[in-house]
Amino acid sequence: MTIFRMRMLFSCLFISIIYMGSFSFANDRQNQKRAHIAFEHGELSILSKGQNHKFDVEIAQSFEQRARGLMFRREMPEKNGMLFLFENNQMVTMWMENTYIPLDIIFLNRDGIITHIAKSTVPESRDYIHSTVPVISVLEVNGGVTDNLNIQVGDKIDHPFFAK
Repeated sequence: MTIFRMRMLFSCLFISIIYMGSFSFANDRQNQKRAHIAFEHGELSILSKGQNHKFDVEIAQSFEQRARGLMFRREMPEKNGMLFLFENNQMVTMWMENTYIPLDIIFLNRDGIITHIAKSTVPESRDYIHSTVPVISVLEVNGGVTDNLNIQVGDKIDHPFFAK
């Protein structure tokens, strides 16, 4: 076999491996998109300057639920959101990959007090969004909601999780 043919054979083999790898990766991403993850539903209120703002929320408490979050959603009603619950008080990092709608990400301590708000996060960004202190929960609502309702750091969330 000539050197030219060997190079051609290796080139074809290399291209085939790359192609099959990307095909497998694409299938994995499609399967992730299609895999249905069920969330419990609940209600919460944000108490801000004498106002009581009620939201319908999905509860993300398992690892799989927290990993999926609001990914792949194209819209969310204005008074809806997702409440992420963690087992322990900890530093939390979120990101927006595969999330198509801008979100306000609200970080909450054990008492349900807002410690930090990341406002109008950028859809599909891989930038990390960190809590500034250890938290036990995160609430995601549509981008701009905290400004529209004048919700600020120090406001309180009323939900049974924080009554423990």
